[in-house]
Amino acid sequence: MYQYTDFDKQFVKLRAAQYRDQLERHLAGQLLDDDFRPLRLQNGWYVQRHAPMLRVAVPYGELSSAQLRVLATIARDFDKVTTDEFGAHFKGRGGYGHFTTRQNIQYNWIALRRSADVMDLLASVNMHGIQTSGNCIRNITSDALAGIAPDEIVDPRPFCEILRQWSTLHPEFAFLPRKFKFAVTGAHEDRAATAWHDVGLHVIKNAAGEVGFRVLVGGGMGRTPVIGTVIREFLPWQEILNYCEAVIRVYNRYGRRDNIYKARIKILVKSEGQKYIDDVEAEYAQIVANDGANHTITQAEFDRVAAFFAPPTNKLGTDPNFRAENLGSVPNLSGTLAHDSAYQRWLTQNVRAHKNPALRAVTISFKHFINRTAGIMGEGYAPGDVFPEQLDAVAKIAEQFSCGEVRVTHDQNLMLPWVHADNLDALWLALKDAGLARTNIGLLTDMIACPGGDYCALANARSIPIAEGIMERYEDLDELHDIGDIDLHISGCINSCGHHHSGHIGILGVDKDGKEWYQVTLGGSDGSTASGSPVAGKVVGPSFSAEEVTGVIEAVIENYREHRIPKERFIDTFKRVGMETFKAAANAARHPAALEVAA
Repeated sequence: MYQYTDFDKQFVKLRAAQYRDQLERHLAGQLLDDDFRPLRLQNGWYVQRHAPMLRVAVPYGELSSAQLRVLATIARDFDKVTTDEFGAHFKGRGGYGHFTTRQNIQYNWIALRRSADVMDLLASVNMHGIQTSGNCIRNITSDALAGIAPDEIVDPRPFCEILRQWSTLHPEFAFLPRKFKFAVTGAHEDRAATAWHDVGLHVIKNAAGEVGFRVLVGGGMGRTPVIGTVIREFLPWQEILNYCEAVIRVYNRYGRRDNIYKARIKILVKSEGQKYIDDVEAEYAQIVANDGANHTITQAEFDRVAAFFAPPTNKLGTDPNFRAENLGSVPNLSGTLAHDSAYQRWLTQNVRAHKNPALRAVTISFKHFINRTAGIMGEGYAPGDVFPEQLDAVAKIAEQFSCGEVRVTHDQNLMLPWVHADNLDALWLALKDAGLARTNIGLLTDMIACPGGDYCALANARSIPIAEGIMERYEDLDELHDIGDIDLHISGCINSCGHHHSGHIGILGVDKDGKEWYQVTLGGSDGSTASGSPVAGKVVGPSFSAEEVTGVIEAVIENYREHRIPKERFIDTFKRVGMETFKAAANAARHPAALEVAA
């Protein structure tokens, strides 16, 4: 993984020191709220419904064990309400982080007065919150299997890092019309949901074997879900920064600033069509012609960055001579636990193939039901929430089994990318001891969800109780595995942080006269091979009350089980049978007393 240079380290530490000065002046009354707000946002600090929220950048999802331990320290020592400053009834809240769909981690209960201490702690392990909020280029995301996927054409991580360095504090793009998101993949299967991003980049090879990019622009969710438009089928890799500069420069010039709901680049691309593409090409030509002032990537610069992403050479497991590229034998995956059904199920659901036949990628699930009565003050926990004990445990396990590296996945889990297949049985036992061996990856309860109205001031409804209700209903692993692969996504509002549009089953929180209701969509796809081409799900009909949602999901699932053919997945049954039968099943689960309100 990328190692910060002396310049990188100094940059992050100076940024933290600058923030401390800004915070101290704000707390002393010398910097008013309106003046301090853009400064804290540029460092990842929001003010949410009840307390500040920090979003920490995890570029393209890579984390070291040392960084995991610092994230655990923040959750344990800083994300904890020990006074009455947020209100007496919130005392005792917090003590955990939350992995997001954009490979970041968030904290919801850090007191603003302690925020500079957190920034210093993050800087000590080369982490920060720079550009995780505000109308700028956000965290660059990628496939969690980048660099290790068997279907990979080109490792996208060097390009992600080059894009990160180029975009960080880019003076021209610090105040765009709206936030701007990149996703990059280098594999045949799109596991980064690139079509749903402002810019989606596919690293490919042309017929001559040359490396380049297929460029998609104008994807996004929110009020108007739009699939990105391919505006370049093949762009030489050396030109990607110049071309992205043209893409964003044209957007910055013409994007709507008078209407927040029409400010995303998807609206500009959709309204202007070919004219937008022509303007980008003209701008790109002008940038390239400006010799000495463009950002053409040299081979030497690419090689410098790519060298950081060579396979690890440090000790792995019990083999002191481990070198990933030298392992080539196909291992025995059963080991001493060949007859343990739980272990075999874990191998099927949580273990992925690796481009090195002797290695595997292992996903750790952070999706499990926690009874609300067990939480502090009735506090529930969202999918993707992670506790300091778990972060410390994963750090130790990563050092023992995965060269000290983990990846944050798009689905709000963690992945170990460098696991020797001969160590899978020992790894499973270690995860089991840590309570992290749940085998629901890819299944119904491995859902995506935002924190919703429990924390977010923008949300119309809560996501957590809905997620908990579904998890409690489908706790039985035998039933979960019988149902099979399903993408369930939950958003607390139309901003779509839970990516409900792309779920096979999507749930969207809406407000009706101050009460929480939920719209259900079916048939969405993020663009992965298993789901088919990217598409927004279709709305079932009138929204459902909070009390009805779990029953509605149960009715949809039972309809699938009734109509499926052997080994057919939910999304395939849905496409074959059609919307109407699923819609009828969902509406039949509606409480009769709610029909008039829903209409």
